[in-house]
Amino acid sequence: MVISVVYVKVRDEESIEEALRRFKHDCERNGILKEIKRREHYMPPSMKRKIKSQEARRKVRKGRRAY
Repeated sequence: MVISVVYVKVRDEESIEEALRRFKHDCERNGILKEIKRREHYMPPSMKRKIKSQEARRKVRKGRRAY
């Protein structure tokens, strides 16, 4: 498990809205929101394997397309 902590210091003459925007950007860049959404619901290992297999088949089909 990797724990990412995002710190944002409010600069001189910077509004709270700008600091909040930088904070959100840092969270997005570090993948924190993606990790929260991934952990939001428990998924059994069998379901993870099934989804991984479906994704692999989708990528193969997509790669076979002729443009």
